Amino acid sequence: MSKPTVVLLHGVGLDHTMWEPAAALLTDRFTVIAPDLPGHGTRPPVSDGVTLAALADGVIGEIPDGSHLVGFSLGALVAQHVALHHPHRVATLTSVSSVCARTAEERASVLDRLRTAEADFAASAAASLERWYAGTDVDPDRVARTEATLLANDVNSFLNCYRVFATADAELAPDLAAIAVRALAVTGENDPGSTPAMTHRLTAALPDCRAVIVPGARHMLPVERPEAFAGALTTFIGACAHV
Repeated sequence: MSKPTVVLLHGVGLDHTMWEPAAALLTDRFTVIAPDLPGHGTRPPVSDGVTLAALADGVIGEIPDGSHLVGFSLGALVAQHVALHHPHRVATLTSVSSVCARTAEERASVLDRLRTAEADFAASAAASLERWYAGTDVDPDRVARTEATLLANDVNSFLNCYRVFATADAELAPDLAAIAVRALAVTGENDPGSTPAMTHRLTAALPDCRAVIVPGARHMLPVERPEAFAGALTTFIGACAHV
């Protein structure tokens, strides 16, 4: 009997390796696919003006029909777009550390981070690592690997993808109610960017979505708390299978 397929989409500036701690906990129950998004990892840089639709189109071939689709941060926005426009690909949708319908203040904050990255990419990467990992007990080697992945980015390609991350939630917001698949929204209690309030916002916007807030966790939830992430995902998929 074949195992259900889980597809994991990473966040901006990262690559498929961010999923390693969580994937190790999922492979006994699922066939795990973790592709690189366009402009990331082994993929060529993306051009100016890249859109959320283009990022989704660039990864759709890696998502078999009927997959349990999981997206982290930018990957969550890509996953939501896939669920809207390619619903046959998606058995369930899980949005991890996802933004949703940012307020004016939240939009200003992310655009300020974009301007920082435009002015000084290395400083932006350092600020991201601080925001993601400060006060956590994540292995320093794992933090160093995240840093190396960030700094290896083509800067212009990163900025193009970051603009999508900074703006595409507004594009998605009016259409979220059309996502018909069962959904899970999970984030860390202490995530300063993809906040619990955003997770509850997403849960309210989707027709059939449950929320999980992981106590004490920050933005890099699948890396910081892989057991909590894998447990929430496995419980959710299992519950959907028995509906």
